[in-house]
Amino acid sequence: MKNIILAVVTTAALTSPGAAQERVEQFRLSGVTLRESTYQGAQAFELTMPPSFWQDPAREKLSDRNFMAWLPLDFGNGTIDVEVASDLASDAPAYARGFIGLAYRIDAQGRFENIYLRPTNSTAPDQVRRNHTVQYAAYPDFRFDMLRAQFPEKYESYADIATGRWIHMRLVVEGSTAQLYLDHAPRPAFIVNDMKLPSDQRGGVGIWIESGTVAHFRNLRVKSGK
Repeated sequence: MKNIILAVVTTAALTSPGAAQERVEQFRLSGVTLRESTYQGAQAFELTMPPSFWQDPAREKLSDRNFMAWLPLDFGNGTIDVEVASDLASDAPAYARGFIGLAYRIDAQGRFENIYLRPTNSTAPDQVRRNHTVQYAAYPDFRFDMLRAQFPEKYESYADIATGRWIHMRLVVEGSTAQLYLDHAPRPAFIVNDMKLPSDQRGGVGIWIESGTVAHFRNLRVKSGK
């Protein structure tokens, strides 16, 4: 079936005084702040989480949560393209990794799947950390800590990325399978063959972050295959 374009959200030059706010208002915000800005000379969206929401490992177990800016779409299968970049906040906690990624199939109950990046892990001197650069999770029942404990190495992988630069993400979703392509590479950097939510799950698409991240994204495009 021919792809159907569900959303194209860019930060092209403003055509009216209210254009920037109109673009921001396309997104629903879950615990985050979103604004139009510039990053490395390019127009982009800036996404942040209030420091008061950062996790404290002295009081709680670190785990994935639902902080994101997302579009209320009816996405099930198809392709998501976006350029993302992240930096650590100046007062980021020690466990911060520049967390940024894609959340998809976000339903009315708040369930979703996501594939996200930990860019600082890519260049870490510890090989175990390097192996945790890319992560799959499904909220709320299949977060990274549970998946890592029960299925070591299956839902995360290494990738050659870094903070402070643009990274192109292309996510191809079909049924229970997701393939992540990075920086226009011809082969996927990461594959999940058994996503945890039902294969007919449908819903919104957005940009997901976690503690200590100052995130940027641009040129979000969502195409539905069904």
